[in-house]
Amino acid sequence: MFSIKELFKIGLGPSSSHTFGPVKACEYMKSNYNADYYDVTLYGSLALTGKGHLTDVSIKNVLKNCKVTFDFKTKCEHPNTMCIKAYSDYKEIASHIFVSIGGGQIEMDGKKNEEKPHIYPHSTMDDIQRYCREHHLRLNEYVNQFEKEDFDLYMDSIFEAMIQSVKEGLTKTGKLPGDLKLDRLANALYQSALSAEDSIDRNALLLASYAYATSEQNASGNVVVTAPTMGSCGVIPSILYHFYQDQHYQKKTLIEGLKVAGLIGLLIQENATISGAKAGCQAEIGAACSMAAAMIGYCQTQTNEQIECAAEIGLEHHLGLTCDPVGGYVMIPCIERNAVAAQRSVDAARLAKYLRNVRRNRVSFDMVVKTMNLTGNKLPIELKESSLGGLAIVVK
Repeated sequence: MFSIKELFKIGLGPSSSHTFGPVKACEYMKSNYNADYYDVTLYGSLALTGKGHLTDVSIKNVLKNCKVTFDFKTKCEHPNTMCIKAYSDYKEIASHIFVSIGGGQIEMDGKKNEEKPHIYPHSTMDDIQRYCREHHLRLNEYVNQFEKEDFDLYMDSIFEAMIQSVKEGLTKTGKLPGDLKLDRLANALYQSALSAEDSIDRNALLLASYAYATSEQNASGNVVVTAPTMGSCGVIPSILYHFYQDQHYQKKTLIEGLKVAGLIGLLIQENATISGAKAGCQAEIGAACSMAAAMIGYCQTQTNEQIECAAEIGLEHHLGLTCDPVGGYVMIPCIERNAVAAQRSVDAARLAKYLRNVRRNRVSFDMVVKTMNLTGNKLPIELKESSLGGLAIVVK
């Protein structure tokens, strides 16, 4: 598996697969070819929801002099496929096929990112757990053993970016961009939380407001962190912010927990996918909930087995979740879904803490990741980030 640095990335929203990834592809073309014109063709989900995801706008911001074509008919192996051709003096000088595989990561011409080193010797939770038992390691220590020396500094920057996305989002009011004309709700939710008399309501509303804050920042094209994607970027930051500002956890503890969350995300990407266009929202929100539950488990000093159980619960109960963005925007149901998943990650960690004390889980984390991948393959294209089904055709 690659470094967690490949999973957590800071960038502009609203979509890691539909804007962040294509932007990286365009930057590659721009830096490698002395071209004066580009022809970009988007296929599959990139074409179907490209307008709402600002894919064409992001591409033109990088390449400037270019034509963007939405091809709705050509079938590709991966739904997030694009072709970029570079021209100089009206002659084609380069042509590459890019695939945006999720989380802002891209592959070119069928190559599986072979230039990026695999730093982890294991690719399943079962193998990692076995190694940790043999060497008496917690999951964060396992991560620290294989990441490079600059990793802590990088994770500190990720932590700060997540905290900042919540802070900025809480201060914003008005409407989100786009045709849906949705109001920003993070600030209103936060004010409601402050006036809540019941402590349970207060904490739940605080958590929701933080998830809304980051998700609204993303929907507005502002800076967020892929966690593991931009469509699910509100879940982990909401937990971090709540634990840091309201529950007064130490920053060091939270960053170590963030490493554990990253490990869970890597395992999901390695053995399934984190792309909504590939497997529905179970691959994005489900993955984020799983990662956040594992992070909470670590921060609450749960055992490795309890942490695995928390991650498994977080993902299992999002199986089959569809990706059906209304109008192609990362807004409905995406923003509210981030808030719900944040709540569920807390529940998953709590449940795992006590369940794992009384019995061994029948369903392992590896099993549920495999199941998510199989389920994603069975979902019709209408329910995988195409805006051709589900809420996208019911909500007007």
